[in-house]
Amino acid sequence: MYLNATTKKDLFKKNSASKTAADTGSAESQIGLFTFRINHLTDHLKVHKKDFSTRLGLLKLVRKRRRLLNYLAENDLDRYRKILAELNIRK
Repeated sequence: MYLNATTKKDLFKKNSASKTAADTGSAESQIGLFTFRINHLTDHLKVHKKDFSTRLGLLKLVRKRRRLLNYLAENDLDRYRKILAELNIRK
């Protein structure tokens, strides 16, 4: 499996607001997890161009991430800019 417990803990520790592995609910940690999964699915779809069910899942993940980014942009602009720079996400 591409995403196991240790990988998730590393992602949460790297991207969370409090920089701990236990902070799984913050917007930054969720955005980091979604970005990891989006990158994996994008690579998968480059090889398997006709996998439409995976494409649908990818689009759902992108929408979830976009909603969280919009939430951060409305409530805390500094955290929003920081997570965009860390994950290299373009708006």
